[in-house]
Amino acid sequence: MSKQDQDHSASIPFGLAFALFGFAIYSTHDAVVKSLQGYHVFQIVFFAMLFSYVPFSIARIVENKPQSMSPANPLLLVTRAFLHVGALCFGFYAFSTLPMVEAYVLLFCTPLIISVLAIWFLGEQIALARWFAITMGLVGVIIVLRPSVESLELGHFAALAAAFCSGVTAVISRKISASENMATMILFPLLATIIVSGSALYFVYKPMPLIDLGLMFLIGALGLLGQYSVLRGFKMAPAAYVGPMQYSQIIWAILFGYVFFDESIDKWVVIGSLITVLSGVAIVWREHAVSKVQANLNTRNARMVGAPMMKSAKSEEED
Repeated sequence: MSKQDQDHSASIPFGLAFALFGFAIYSTHDAVVKSLQGYHVFQIVFFAMLFSYVPFSIARIVENKPQSMSPANPLLLVTRAFLHVGALCFGFYAFSTLPMVEAYVLLFCTPLIISVLAIWFLGEQIALARWFAITMGLVGVIIVLRPSVESLELGHFAALAAAFCSGVTAVISRKISASENMATMILFPLLATIIVSGSALYFVYKPMPLIDLGLMFLIGALGLLGQYSVLRGFKMAPAAYVGPMQYSQIIWAILFGYVFFDESIDKWVVIGSLITVLSGVAIVWREHAVSKVQANLNTRNARMVGAPMMKSAKSEEED
C-alpha cells in the first residue's frame, strides 16, 4: 500500500466522525425548528438561511474563485434553485407538524426518488437489486405510517413533497455539474431562497421575542456547523462510507422526540424505520459502485442538495 493510500485510509475514521457529528447537529437543528411553534414556515426559513446558508454560500463562492458567473444552463439552474426552496419550506413544515421519526422516514425517500427519476432524466438503467431496495424502502415507509384517511396529515404530504423536490434537485445537479460553474450552482439557490422567503416575509412576519430570535440564530448556527462538518466528512472519506451516516438521524429523532416533544415510538415505527434505512444504505452503496457520484446526491438534506456535487479527497487525487 502506497503512502498516499495509507494517508487516505487513516483519514476515513475522521471523515466518518465529522459526518456523524454533522448529522447529529442537523437533527438538533430540526428539533429547534420543530420547537418554534406559531411562526410561518417562510419566516423560519428566511432567518435560518440568513444566519447559515447565506454566509456559507458566499464563503464557498469566494473559496472557489470563479472566473465567470455566466450560467451555462440558466433554465435548469432556475428550476433547481426554486426546487431547493420548495424542499426547504416543505421540509421545515413537515418537522413543525409531524413526529420527528415520521418526518425523517419520509424525507429519507429521497434516494428512492433519485433512483427512479434517473431512469427518465439521465437514461440510467436500474438493476434488479436496486429495484428490490426501492420496494423495501417503500414498504418501510408504509409500516411506519400505516396510512389511512384518518392518520394522514398535511405534514406527511409536505415531507413527501420535500423529498421529491430534493430528488429532482439532485438529478439536475448531476446533469449539469460537468458544464456548470460551481459558483452559479451555489448562487442561484441562495438568491432564490432570499427572494422567495424574503418576499413572503412581508405578509407573514410575526414579531419575535428575544428568545425566539435567539432560537432563529441558533438554527442558522447549527445549519452552518452541520454543513461544514458533513462536507468535511465527504472530503475525508468516500461517499459510500459517509452517505449512510445520515441515517443516524433516526436515532436522534427518537431521542429528541421522546425527551422534548413527548413522542412515543412503537415497535412498528422502529421496524419500518430500519427497513427504510437499510434500503437507503443499499442504494447509496449501489450508486457509488455504479456511477461514483459523491456527496450530496445521497443525502436527504435540501441544505446539502442546494450545493453542487463535491468529490471525496480520494476522487480529487484520482482526477
